Amino acid sequence: MKLLDALVEQRIAAAAARGEFDGLPGAGAPQELDDDLLVPEEVRVANRILKNAGFVPPAVEQLRSLRDLQTALNSVSDPATRCALKAKMLALDMALESLRGAPMLAPREYCERIAQRLCERARAEVGAVVEQP
Repeated sequence: MKLLDALVEQRIAAAAARGEFDGLPGAGAPQELDDDLLVPEEVRVANRILKNAGFVPPAVEQLRSLRDLQTALNSVSDPATRCALKAKMLALDMALESLRGAPMLAPREYCERIAQRLCERARAEVGAVVEQP
């Protein structure tokens, strides 16, 4: 392994001598390393590589989706649509909990059925209110 490390260091030094690192974005500025302090050290490098390649971890993608759903929920007044958005939020929240390694208190299918029944009840109540004179 030391031979490989030496070879890598040699190639980096040669590239620096040729000026291949000059003019890179952020050159001369301190690196911002505090954005991943809460990420375990063994995962940090992999996340950095994925981020530089344009990929994001599944948890980040799900958090973004959850935020978008919350924004949509705040702007919707229709009870059936609100209920559907809440059901999606519940499913995403459960997926996030499983990514965190938290023990699931109830199976995902059970929670989805609960959300579905709540939506059905909300639709029925809205229909009953609309039908009344």
